[in-house]
Amino acid sequence: MIEESPIRVLRIIARMNVGGPAIQITGLMQDLPSSEFKQLLVTGFCSAEELDYLDENQIDIDAHKILGFGRSISVWMDLQVFLALRRKIKSFDPHIIHTHTAKAGFLGRLASLTISKKYFLVHTFHGHLLHGYFGSCKTKLVILAERVMSNYTDALISVGSRVMEELLAVNIGSSEKFLVFGPGLQLKRLPPKKLAMEELNIPNEKYIVSWIGRAVKIKAPERVLEIALECKLRGLEVHFTFSGDGPLLTDLKSKAIELELPIQFLGWQSDIERILSSSDLVILTSENEGMPVALIQAQMAGIPVLTTDVGSASEVLVNEKSGFCIDYSAKDFVDKIETLIKNPQMQKAFSEAGKKNAIEKFSRSRLVSDHANLYRRLISQSNS
Repeated sequence: MIEESPIRVLRIIARMNVGGPAIQITGLMQDLPSSEFKQLLVTGFCSAEELDYLDENQIDIDAHKILGFGRSISVWMDLQVFLALRRKIKSFDPHIIHTHTAKAGFLGRLASLTISKKYFLVHTFHGHLLHGYFGSCKTKLVILAERVMSNYTDALISVGSRVMEELLAVNIGSSEKFLVFGPGLQLKRLPPKKLAMEELNIPNEKYIVSWIGRAVKIKAPERVLEIALECKLRGLEVHFTFSGDGPLLTDLKSKAIELELPIQFLGWQSDIERILSSSDLVILTSENEGMPVALIQAQMAGIPVLTTDVGSASEVLVNEKSGFCIDYSAKDFVDKIETLIKNPQMQKAFSEAGKKNAIEKFSRSRLVSDHANLYRRLISQSNS
């Protein structure tokens, strides 16, 4: 029986690199009522080619960093992380341990299971590693590890229904344990479009198509070049902006110059509102996704979206009302871009529908409420 207050939640993620999971975790750390919940974030350090979301945005939350707890796998370092997690669990003595993403989910839950005290275990799938990350052997090992850990987890959270269905299809978890909590976001006020374009040196006479993300293989950023080339061949007055960093960026820049493509590489931009204000369309080209935050942010800002039909991307927009969700081909992407350019009324209707959709479904207050209610329910079970 738990009589103590507040409820202690230990939140674990391998690294807080810029992206959807870091944004969600920050929202929970900042907005769950401190009178009822005491939280501690345990995380690692980002690699050299990544940006730390907390550092970049100067966010002050209660966080403890463990050396070696990052994306890469190393038996020796992961053993040290495992031992450090055990120590932190014992010292913080949480009621609930909530892990996020694959590596942290495995190490965090395994560490908790080696301690004699019983903790409520919650794990969030912000996506999954079933497609596009590893070869077949490693993927099978990931599936096996997730199956085992799900047996000991009290609640499994998926950011979208399709992600949950794909996990259930390979026997990870059970429908009784799964909950779907979509992302919860909030935007600051957007600057005037003209000012945003001037500050970023973006030409205001073109239709602006924006890509936002990390230049890594799974995001398929090379497709932006294919789309830009097709637009160029059709003679469309389109200018592309590419906001993000990553290991593929140098090659992308070189190819864009070689092909004389209308692409402007802006690097990492902490002011997402300025990017959105300058955009007419936001596109996503990924081969695999969880619930893409950039598409939600775009719709909140009243920007139509165009995405590949991967992960739970289709759940973010209202297809053919706030954007398009299609199988990838450069031709099909450009067909949709051309349709929007030639139909200003459609552009306006998509803008209005997207804003309504995103605000209703993906508010930060809803995300916080979903988690607070889950935590309360778990604690009440122990007291019943």
